[in-house]
Amino acid sequence: MRRVTPLLLTALCLLPLSTQAAHATGYRYWSFWNRTGTTWTYATQGPATAVPSDGDVQGFRFAVSEGSSDATKPRGTASFPTICADTPTEDGKKRVALVIDFGTPTDAPSGETPPALRTKCAVVPEDATTAEALASVAKPLRYDPNALLCAIAGYPEQGCGEQVASGEKGKKETSAKKETKNDSGPSVGLLAGAAAVAALGAAAARQARRRRSAQR
Repeated sequence: MRRVTPLLLTALCLLPLSTQAAHATGYRYWSFWNRTGTTWTYATQGPATAVPSDGDVQGFRFAVSEGSSDATKPRGTASFPTICADTPTEDGKKRVALVIDFGTPTDAPSGETPPALRTKCAVVPEDATTAEALASVAKPLRYDPNALLCAIAGYPEQGCGEQVASGEKGKKETSAKKETKNDSGPSVGLLAGAAAVAALGAAAARQARRRRSAQR
């Protein structure tokens, strides 16, 4: 039974994470968006794997939300001709218009003030990802070990997709309409943690059964 103990301890250490996820009301994080015409749509893949085309408009918004179904969209001008008006084309490269919305003081971490919204026209190689386009105009970027985007242009200085309780969430913007029902926020990582708990628990149970069988 001694060999089972480390697995059980690890499972118990991870269990509070999944329990907290069930009671959390939201997460403070950067959401990623695609622009089609006049509509923002929550991206179905991360900036590290998305490969935009020349002329695309993509956005990032820092806010508190429970997932993609209630995520707050980027604000401001989101027109490619406007953002990239003074950026000429280059052979072998593409232009990607980026809207970077640092959000409001309500959603900012304690002690931090969000920078003003900015738009940038990134000129990058044709096969570049959105993350590479973003890095070319808004360094420093900060990621967590699971490749979750934590900070753009150094904001916020600390934290990454942390849970925000109802008392800390503050007043949220309500003017933006919900454009997608696909719930795919930072909670994906918490689901992975829950799966790890289940796997460790199952492994511990199997080892316990083997020990009992060997002693008979």
